[in-house]
Amino acid sequence: MAVVCTSIQEALEGIGDGASIMAGGFGLVGIPEKLIQGIRESGVKNLTVISNNCGVDEWGLGILLQNRQIRKMVSSYVGENKEFERQYLAGELEVELVPQGTLAERIRAGGAGIPAFYTPAGVGTPIADGRETRIFDGKEYLLESGLRADYSIIKAWKGDRFGNLVYRKTARNFNPMMAAAGRITIAEVEELVETGELDPDQIHTPSVYVQRIIACTGHEKRIERRTVRK
Repeated sequence: MAVVCTSIQEALEGIGDGASIMAGGFGLVGIPEKLIQGIRESGVKNLTVISNNCGVDEWGLGILLQNRQIRKMVSSYVGENKEFERQYLAGELEVELVPQGTLAERIRAGGAGIPAFYTPAGVGTPIADGRETRIFDGKEYLLESGLRADYSIIKAWKGDRFGNLVYRKTARNFNPMMAAAGRITIAEVEELVETGELDPDQIHTPSVYVQRIIACTGHEKRIERRTVRK
């Protein structure tokens, strides 16, 4: 049964310097924005953050970059963040770029207890330089390791007091697999309901994966890049 937290500080208890953190979201969709703000306020440093991207310059994980709290990023896309680019080119930020599908599977594998797997993605590119490959049915595959993290911070639409979670539409993205791959998973939800109120057939992340849950209000849900008709 998840611990229902009454403050962001309580939800983030134990996250210290040098921790590894998985952060859900795709662009700015489905990010645990209140937990990210709490990490900024905590001042912890030298974090390794695993996330599809690093937000934008002044929102999402980008605020941790601005505060110099991230030592290493493991990501698949980083094109919307100028501060990310500046820190990387200046040698201030370690970056591990991973093909997006491979990143998703590494996280899923980690959560499933699978230490490594072979994939054709990256074969014949600099990603494969110096790394193990094998031939299966006449095709070359690259060995990739599963990913785990000390903590996963994720965002859900609804959760119950037991820790069961429901995501809304594309905001699901990386959140379910990260929930499974964190040693301690902290869920930020928009609505906390009593146990039994969620339809069991609609639950996306079972409570067994969630250690802490907190209901937050006032989510801004910013749009990463707004496109409108002329």
